[in-house]
Amino acid sequence: MKNIILKIVSAAFLGMLTGCATIMGQSAAETLNVRSAPDQANVVITDESGIKVFEGKTPTSLPLEKKRGFFRGKKYSVNIKKEGHAEQTIIVDTKVNGWYIGGNLVFGGLLGYLIIDPATGAMWTLDTNEINLTLATSAHNSHNGKSIDQGITVMFVDQVPVHLRGKMQLIN
Repeated sequence: MKNIILKIVSAAFLGMLTGCATIMGQSAAETLNVRSAPDQANVVITDESGIKVFEGKTPTSLPLEKKRGFFRGKKYSVNIKKEGHAEQTIIVDTKVNGWYIGGNLVFGGLLGYLIIDPATGAMWTLDTNEINLTLATSAHNSHNGKSIDQGITVMFVDQVPVHLRGKMQLIN
């Protein structure tokens, strides 16, 4: 009986020395899948410091680091563009992993909360690991040798040049 109690206490103690998110989740990096229609669009991914971490074409799959520092997650800007289509930028941020919160609480992983999961990056997960975009076709017309975008621009009245304000109409 004494041997069984010793094993249970030992197992509980060892459980407290681990980080639950480290055991249950991915540690340093997580895979991001990027697809576009049409494919073969240019993809440039930069981190929050403006450092380019990836350049390639869609479709692609790549690992992204989740940890920026101790208790700090990474943030990425994913820029996708293709000739004849509107350029799009998506922000991929990190959020706290559920295993970090719940797993360490349930299994008593104080070291997991304070040291192991923050140090390994396992406390973080990407807020999305899948980007699927349909790139809009850009409508450009030529006027006096210049390309003019025919999109809609929304602005406040005080931003409209004075000479154009008389041509504005109220739409209900």
